[in-house]
Amino acid sequence: MSAISNLGYMCIVARDLDAWQSFATRIVGALCRRTADGQSLLIRLDELEYRFQILQGDEDDLAVAGWAIDTSQELDDFVASLRAKGIEVHEADDARRDARLVERLFWCTDPDGLCHEFFTGARQAPLSQPFTSPLISGEGFETGRLGVGHYVQNARDVASTVAFYEQVLGLKISDYIRHEDFLPGQNVEATFLYARTGRHHSAAVVAMPTPKRVHHIMVQLKSLDDVGLGLDRCTDGGIAIQHGIGRHPNDQMTSFYMTTPSGFALEYGWGGIVIHEDDWEIKTYSQLSDWGHRMPVPLLP
Repeated sequence: MSAISNLGYMCIVARDLDAWQSFATRIVGALCRRTADGQSLLIRLDELEYRFQILQGDEDDLAVAGWAIDTSQELDDFVASLRAKGIEVHEADDARRDARLVERLFWCTDPDGLCHEFFTGARQAPLSQPFTSPLISGEGFETGRLGVGHYVQNARDVASTVAFYEQVLGLKISDYIRHEDFLPGQNVEATFLYARTGRHHSAAVVAMPTPKRVHHIMVQLKSLDDVGLGLDRCTDGGIAIQHGIGRHPNDQMTSFYMTTPSGFALEYGWGGIVIHEDDWEIKTYSQLSDWGHRMPVPLLP
């Protein structure tokens, strides 16, 4: 198994930081603060200083996947293993490391152009500032050792990108979904991958005819009620729903998909399983959802 413990954070480049701050606090139920230079937004889901960093820019897309490694020695060994495989790995300069609020940081780029960062020592928020959200009724977000959640990468070269995750980063295959005619004339083939602590997938790779690198990102709640309340907030707040409530067959997540200010989706879910590698069996599923996840039907005029 890879030295990678979990997906610790994600960085998104976005045009409108104000819209993201409103979305994160008013809809998602996160806590937010601007950095001192005003050029990025830190979105907090738990005891860490942040789980999402929104950077000012024109891309409106996922820019960085931040992978947590538990110890400094494991990080050194992991970086050495990447270099032995011919991967160009860089140690971050002080400015980049300090911007990520971590103790040590390295990075490389995958075949699809996504930047991957590897870190130890994520900074925790002060004990005097525990995470509490006025919108979350239950115990909060499912993070901790499982990491921030997951993302689905819309890769131009699926085979090379999957090989990077599996053969270079050392992530394990969770399972596959091959959904024929998901949309008229469009088949979806998705590969799901997990890290050491076993969230069903921290990353997935798919090819879809959309211009963005990311199809969606996911955050998981500890209460199904909080998913329903989030759906109500979207309806009340005029947030577009890309897929209604439903359940996936592979990770057993009950969720819906809302549109972020950058145009891609955020999956808001509950109930995702945790993989125990010793007794896990890789399967291929024939549909993306057991039920639901329907696209909204426009109302007739």
